[in-house]
Amino acid sequence: MDAGSMYSSSSLKAQSRFPLQQQFLPRTNSKENLDRFIPNRSAMDMDYAHFMLTEGRKGKENPSVSSPSRDAYRKQLAESLNMNRTRILAFKNKPPAPVELMPQDHSHHHQPKTAKPRRHIPQTSERTLDAPDLVDDFYLNLLDWGSSNVLAIALGSTVYLWDASEGSTSELVTVDDEDGPITSVNWAPDGRHIAIGLNNSHVQLWDSASNKQLRTLKGGHRSRVGSLAWNNHILTTGGMDGQIINNDVRIRSHIVETYRGHTQEVCGLKWSASGQQLASGGNDNLIHIWDRSTALSNSATQWLHRLEDHTSAVKALAWCPFQGNLLASGGGGGDKSIKFWNTHTGACLNSIDTGSQVCALLWNKNERELLSSHGFTQNQLTVWKYPSMVKMAELTGHTSRVLYMAQSPDGCTVATAAGDETLRFWNVFGVPEVAAKAAPKANPEPFSHLNRLR
Repeated sequence: MDAGSMYSSSSLKAQSRFPLQQQFLPRTNSKENLDRFIPNRSAMDMDYAHFMLTEGRKGKENPSVSSPSRDAYRKQLAESLNMNRTRILAFKNKPPAPVELMPQDHSHHHQPKTAKPRRHIPQTSERTLDAPDLVDDFYLNLLDWGSSNVLAIALGSTVYLWDASEGSTSELVTVDDEDGPITSVNWAPDGRHIAIGLNNSHVQLWDSASNKQLRTLKGGHRSRVGSLAWNNHILTTGGMDGQIINNDVRIRSHIVETYRGHTQEVCGLKWSASGQQLASGGNDNLIHIWDRSTALSNSATQWLHRLEDHTSAVKALAWCPFQGNLLASGGGGGDKSIKFWNTHTGACLNSIDTGSQVCALLWNKNERELLSSHGFTQNQLTVWKYPSMVKMAELTGHTSRVLYMAQSPDGCTVATAAGDETLRFWNVFGVPEVAAKAAPKANPEPFSHLNRLR
């Protein structure tokens, strides 16, 4: 840029920086916009002005010695000179103190509330890892982050573990071609054991600490198992056959409940924090809410609510961490909406058109915010403020639909995996304002009776 253009641009910036400054119009002829004021002496009251300059201010803020004859003379002089007229914008005594319309209690001093600064959300991922052979399938669930801060991702027929504390990678298992590819992964609450769903309808249970397979769950599904969800010692599995099965991993006959309501593949499963309600989403555009207390052993259980508002497959499901009966759901490419549900009543509380396929949803554990991942056309992550659903940020970087999301144990970092075969890490939820809570203790409950597995 040349010096002249630099000068002109800087001068324009300097002018725009002060928008309320006076603007000076250009003169068109000599008789317009004159900037000099020439007083007309014939229109001025010189005697009155002289009096006000010399005598008029005496007796107000600066009183002088006075006598009755002097006061009478001044009064007569004022009447003869027409000095009783009102003065516009004259300086007078100090104004009285304002009267308080609303009495205030000064016994308690309240500190004024300061506006909370808007949190900065980084627009780019802080780390990117290669994820070759990641299956680009909307209906699968191939990414999960355990309570021990280890990320599991399925690439083709292999499950890899990435230790977020050390940044190291290890291979857990590679299944045979006739059994694979792997269609779902989900950590148990203890962060040590992991369930792996397979294309052949089986589910394997592994101990990540010893890299040993514990058992295989068979006989429940007739086709691939694309969704998994733990509820203490119960592992819930959803299959392409439309069935949802509760498996008690402590006993040999592991099938304890069966939920039948979907007519197509079950692609989303999430237990509420209380463990009392299960949300399921399917390729039949339906959401079902199942109540654990009404489950009947070894028989088909009736759903509590059947939610039919979505017009495309429902994979994205997320229970609100600060309101136990609030569920968020996202629809596929033919729907493109995020909906909020009261799972006690089955009522739809709100619906937002996002403009693109909703692949996954995550709540911020520390703030009232929701994160959604999307497909065509932008393949973006969107941070929403709840409940206003105002967009706080849109994060781009993936070049294909962002199918899978997982949240770190502290709730600050989110991992995303996409059809572009990359795994990205985003510091999207930031550091919580309160002191970081200690990591939850490992819960050995799911496998506390391991010696009973036969």
